[in-house]
Amino acid sequence: MTFPTHPFCGSAFETTAHCNFLISMVCVVIVAIACRLFFLARDSLPLPPSPRGWPLVGHLFHIGTRDQWITYHRWCKDLGSDVIHIRMPGQLLIILDSYDDCIELLEKRSAMYSGRMRMLMVNELMGWDFNFTWMTYGNLWRDRRRLMHDAFSPVAVQSFRTLQLEGARELLPRRQHTTDIVVELRQLAGKTIMDIAYGLKVKPKDDPFIAAAEKGVSALLEAGFPGKYLVDSIPILRHIPSWMPGAEFKRKAREWRENTNIMVEMPFAAFLDSLRDGTAPPSFTYNAMQKAASKESGIYTEENIKAVSGTMYQTGSDTTLSGMAFCVLSLLDRPDVVQRIQAEIDSVTGNTRLPDFQDEDCLPYLMATIKESLRYWSIAPLGVPHVSTADDEYRGYRLPHGSVIVPNCWAILHNEEIFPEPFRFIPERFRNGSNLEQVNAHWDVGVFGFGRRVCTGRYMAWASIWITLAHILAVYNIEKPKDEHGKVIEPSDDLIPAILLAPPDYRCRFTFRSKETEELLTAALSEL
Repeated sequence: MTFPTHPFCGSAFETTAHCNFLISMVCVVIVAIACRLFFLARDSLPLPPSPRGWPLVGHLFHIGTRDQWITYHRWCKDLGSDVIHIRMPGQLLIILDSYDDCIELLEKRSAMYSGRMRMLMVNELMGWDFNFTWMTYGNLWRDRRRLMHDAFSPVAVQSFRTLQLEGARELLPRRQHTTDIVVELRQLAGKTIMDIAYGLKVKPKDDPFIAAAEKGVSALLEAGFPGKYLVDSIPILRHIPSWMPGAEFKRKAREWRENTNIMVEMPFAAFLDSLRDGTAPPSFTYNAMQKAASKESGIYTEENIKAVSGTMYQTGSDTTLSGMAFCVLSLLDRPDVVQRIQAEIDSVTGNTRLPDFQDEDCLPYLMATIKESLRYWSIAPLGVPHVSTADDEYRGYRLPHGSVIVPNCWAILHNEEIFPEPFRFIPERFRNGSNLEQVNAHWDVGVFGFGRRVCTGRYMAWASIWITLAHILAVYNIEKPKDEHGKVIEPSDDLIPAILLAPPDYRCRFTFRSKETEELLTAALSEL
């Protein structure tokens, strides 16, 4: 017997499949509409507040090339916002004036905010595109930064301590009279990094490797300063002939590119010569080339090794030099701080030896003084700008893809709520108080940067600064020199505007604290 089939009961499976398909399509449409509404709403969000600018050029002629961090901070206060935007030709800059905003975007959302500006003047015209510091985020950046990180990690830098200790002690014999301290510290920083990077033993004066590196790096620090050259904002200017009026930047770039090439190629060639004749001592380059030969990792290529070793001078020596020079400069006005540090050192060493790295945790006031000096002077006031790699929304504002994100590190380090009386030199702020965790957190990012772009040379730089200051103050009293009429010669406070600030050369007088400290120095030098 056959039964009639109801028209709606031909296939239960087919009916279920059709229903599921319809439900899926409805869900897809709903999600699509929701996404569209979300993006429309986000695109309709306002940009952060902005000071009044000019048509076409925006704020190009408002920010100047000196003390931009102070200008940005003033604008933030005037607009009542820690996040503002300014416009340059072809660029949108987002200024972050507070610690919390920098942490949220540059640390917590670092995947979206780890890009770099094109930096046409520096990368394309001056030839610094080998340096991962200026690269946009990607595989090449990751490989080269990995090499640097492995060489300068907290564990790895301990292998440099003998070099840093010897360097600090070799500096001391020249401290017996009035001297150009910045010149001497530059030699020390350069000597140390050349040894670490290439195993090169440089001359005590007028060394060609240090001279070449200084030429390359000094040009970089000038050209990399935001807003310094119009070609970074208007890239088409790179095509104008170098002989034309207004094309001085191209003439400079041609000279600076040659300096860059010499800085990278000359010490690497010297290393290869020593490698061929079997005299190459252990160094970053030597160890890396050994790994390249053993095929230990694909990132160890000669091109990467040469690029990273060429990066080390800029990464390692600049922070070290600025930190040491500003510390000494700070102490010239604070004999009370000098005396307290010396008493602390004496209590640890018992006047029977010079300080060593093992004493660091036992000298907390020296540590606090170095931290306060780096905070007070804010040697990297705007860090190195990041770039957003996607559209984003933050605090009700629209942050477009490709925005240049500028952290105002100077403002972070001079926040009155965290650092009361921020324009006074007070080492005790790193020793006392209920908010030490906040103080140190603000200091760490304000000095060394954020997220995936944090300074890779920070551990090496700190160790060099610490051991050098410990030795100077263990052996000498320091004071400002006097002219032939007995008048004190004040150091200039006219800082050189650059990505990384440095004081102009200044003179300093060093005198032995006692006969005993002179004998300690003599004994220490005899052991070298």
